[in-house]
Amino acid sequence: MNVRDKVCEYIIENFLFGDAEPMADDTMSLLDEGIIDSVGVMELVAFLESDFGISVGDEELVPDNLDSVANLVAFVGRKQAAA
Repeated sequence: MNVRDKVCEYIIENFLFGDAEPMADDTMSLLDEGIIDSVGVMELVAFLESDFGISVGDEELVPDNLDSVANLVAFVGRKQAAA
């Protein structure tokens, strides 16, 4: 399973309770659409760190990295490439 699929699966199972319909596309804002909140961001970060073996610093907790599936996939890719 690729990064995108794992991230989507995690979001659908943990924040949308199995209902993929609200996930309109990979660029929609997870925060603006109410899919995740600040606690959800921390849960998402814990998932990224454990499943992809990356470390997320406080300065990286910004929407450019975490606010959409596309941003999450790009962020994980950058972190893995830098490791």
